Amino acid sequence: MNYLKRSMLYLTHKKGQSLLLLLIMSAILVFVLSGIIIQNAAVSATNSVTKSAGTTISVSANRNKMFSKMRSSSSKSKTKTITTPTVSNTKIKEAGSLSTVAYYNITNTASVNASSFDTVSTSTGSQGGGMMKGGSGASTGNITIDGVSSTKLTSSFISKEDKIISGRNITSSDANTKNVVIEKELASSNSIKVGDTITVKMTTSGKKKIKLKVVGIYKAKSTSSSGMPGSDPSNTIYTSYTLPATITGTEGKSSTVTYTLSNSAKEKATTKKIKSIINSSSFSVSSNDESYQQLLQPMKNVQSFAKKIVWLVAIAGTIILGLIIILSVRTRQREIGVLVSLGESKLRIIGQLFSELFVILIGAMVIALLLGNFVGNKVGNQLLAQQETTSVSSTSGANGGPGGGGAPGSSQNGGGMRGSAMTSQTTTSAANKKALKTLNTSISPSSVIKLGGMGLVIIALAVCVAAISILRLRPKDILIGE
Repeated sequence: MNYLKRSMLYLTHKKGQSLLLLLIMSAILVFVLSGIIIQNAAVSATNSVTKSAGTTISVSANRNKMFSKMRSSSSKSKTKTITTPTVSNTKIKEAGSLSTVAYYNITNTASVNASSFDTVSTSTGSQGGGMMKGGSGASTGNITIDGVSSTKLTSSFISKEDKIISGRNITSSDANTKNVVIEKELASSNSIKVGDTITVKMTTSGKKKIKLKVVGIYKAKSTSSSGMPGSDPSNTIYTSYTLPATITGTEGKSSTVTYTLSNSAKEKATTKKIKSIINSSSFSVSSNDESYQQLLQPMKNVQSFAKKIVWLVAIAGTIILGLIIILSVRTRQREIGVLVSLGESKLRIIGQLFSELFVILIGAMVIALLLGNFVGNKVGNQLLAQQETTSVSSTSGANGGPGGGGAPGSSQNGGGMRGSAMTSQTTTSAANKKALKTLNTSISPSSVIKLGGMGLVIIALAVCVAAISILRLRPKDILIGE
């Protein structure tokens, strides 16, 4: 009788044993398939993260160079000043045109004195604020002018520390204009509305006055307790990066720029290209991929765990099936001995065992395909949720101390403490918003092929383990053992 026909007859005759093998094989394949689809979903999510994480590269003044230049200055004056270096906007835009850069934000800062309005002063230990008459005449003004390419791209607006409540944001179309966005408290204290014109005075000799048009009003969450007018966020006015350059006499140049990448995986190569374009020792080019790493780590953990599931289940399944077949062979010694004594080759008998398991494998694969996506979805999302919780907890602990080193130029809105804490807050906030909450698990044709291949390997190894006892015995030994 053909060994394939014998295998079918044996399966139908031994219904209980066949059902047991089907259940065991189905359980093995369900978890193998779950591991495969979780792993595929994690890989897909990782690719998505590299494009959406928002890794940034900052070009800012090299402080060591600035102080070194100040100390070596030949000026006879006892008071030496630090000169902030600038880079041409042409080079900045050239770097911004790189294919790996999604967008960039130029930042320039200037200090002026209020003229047609009063500044806001926050008293130490109080929530409220008072007003301080403008035009103090100090070399450092009581109003900070923060020039940007777009307020939407600044760290304080991204983190929702600041938000527009009336009018509009500063955009790239405001370049070479005197349009500004002012803080709510400053606007309320001076009865300023969108569309009004305000006047500031330059701190340099001559005290030239500049008229500014208010196109938007924003609200800042934080306040300053130092009592200094220039340090209160309410005294920060946003405008295009071109206006501070005009005030400081550096037209066509800027002091800081932040590039946001379209693909975080290209961070090192892009940093190298930007350095070659800027080509100045007066500037440092540094990257911040903290958000990318926060998003990537859970995906890596899920991917690693899924890989372990596949291998552990495959190894355990091979051992279990091998033991079951060995026990089955022991109970079928008489059958095997008779077949061998009638001239049936041992390889064909092993082929019969493989055929029996192959039929079981087909049925188990159907069950696995029906249940695998459901199990994989539940297991994968539960694992992802645990990894996200762990990631957020560790990040919160790491950022629990006084704010780390902020990105250059991040001390917007006056006060360095607010700026230094902003970077970590913005990074964490951005990572939390972009973090995947669910894995998109699905069964693809490649997953089915992998499952079939793993199943064949498992039953092949199990049969090989059981075949050892068959191949080493002679027909007489088999029948005597029976």
